[in-house]
Amino acid sequence: MEDIIATKYTARDFKSDQEVRWCPGCGDHAVLNAVQRALAELGIPKEKFAFISGIGCSSRFPYYMDTYGFHSIHGRASAIATGVKTANPDLSVWQITGDGDALAIGGNHFIHAIRRNIDINILLFNNQIYGLTKGQYSPTSGKGLVTKTSPFGTVEEPFSVGELVIGARGRFFARTVDANLALSTQIYIEAAKHKGTSVVEVLQNCVIFNDAIHDIVTAKDVRDDRTVILEHGKPMIFGKSKEKGLILEGLKLKVVNLGEKGITEANLLVHDAYESNPGIHYMLANMAYPEYPVALGVIRSVPGITYETAVAEQIEAVKSKSKVKCMDDLLMGGSTWLVQ
Repeated sequence: MEDIIATKYTARDFKSDQEVRWCPGCGDHAVLNAVQRALAELGIPKEKFAFISGIGCSSRFPYYMDTYGFHSIHGRASAIATGVKTANPDLSVWQITGDGDALAIGGNHFIHAIRRNIDINILLFNNQIYGLTKGQYSPTSGKGLVTKTSPFGTVEEPFSVGELVIGARGRFFARTVDANLALSTQIYIEAAKHKGTSVVEVLQNCVIFNDAIHDIVTAKDVRDDRTVILEHGKPMIFGKSKEKGLILEGLKLKVVNLGEKGITEANLLVHDAYESNPGIHYMLANMAYPEYPVALGVIRSVPGITYETAVAEQIEAVKSKSKVKCMDDLLMGGSTWLVQ
C-alpha cells in the first residue's frame, strides 16, 4: 500500500518507445491517450499493469504501453486475461479488443469472463466493421450496411454490446466516445477501481472502412441532443440547453421536454448505477437514436465477489481441512505396498 501511495506518474510515463502505427485520424489514438491519462491517476506501480489483446487494429495496443503486455491470438484475449488475473490477482489486467475479436470468434470467452466476474477491465472498441482485414461487416454492423462481404447490405440483426454484457450477468458496463478524452479518462478510472469484470464500449471511428459511422449521435452539432451522459445520483437530463430528460412511463423509458405539461427536473429519473436489478440498466444500455438519446457514462456498477477471490478462498478452505500437507503425505496417504 505504501508503494501505491508513493507512486506518481504522468501519462507520458506509460508511453512506450514504439511508433504508433494506426491510421492518421483513427479513434484508437484518442483511446490510447485517455488510458494513459487514467493509469497515471490511479497511482498503481507500472509493473502491476498487464495489457492483453487479441487480433485486430485495437490489439496493437500493448505495444504502445510501457507496461507488461501480451498480444495473443484471435478471440482468445478473454481466456488469457482470465489466466493472468487468476494466477496473479495483484495485477491490474486490461483486455483490449474490438467488436469482431470479442463478439464473433471470441464471443464464447467474452460472455463467460463476464459471467465469472473476473476482475479484469475489458475495453471493447466498436467501429462496427472489421478494419484490420479491410472492411468486412462485423457482429455490431447495422442491418443493411454495405461492406465487402455484404455488397447488397447485411441482413443480420447486430449485437447490442450493453444488452449482451448485462445478459451475461455483467456487473459493470459503461459507454464512451473515442474523442471525448475527459469522459473516457474518468470512465477508465472507474472501471479500474471496480472489483469484477468491467466492460467499456468505446464508440470508435475507423476513418478508412467505416468513417463517421457514429456521427449521427456523436458529431459536435448534434451530440448534446442525441446523447445523455449518465452520472450516479443525478437526474437523466440532456440537450443543448438541458431542456430534455428521461422518465419511466409504465414499463418504458420516455423522452420529455422540461416545462411541458408541468414536467420539471424533479420528475426525471435519477440514475442509480449501483442498483442490483438490471432492468433500468438494460433499457438505458439499449437506447438508440432517433427514439432515444444514446447513453454514455457508467450505466451499471454493482459489486460482487470476483472469480479469482472465490478460487483463492476455495483453495484455502480445502487446504485447511485436508490431511495432505506435503508431498510425502500425498504419496504415502493411500494404499501402499512394499515390493521386494
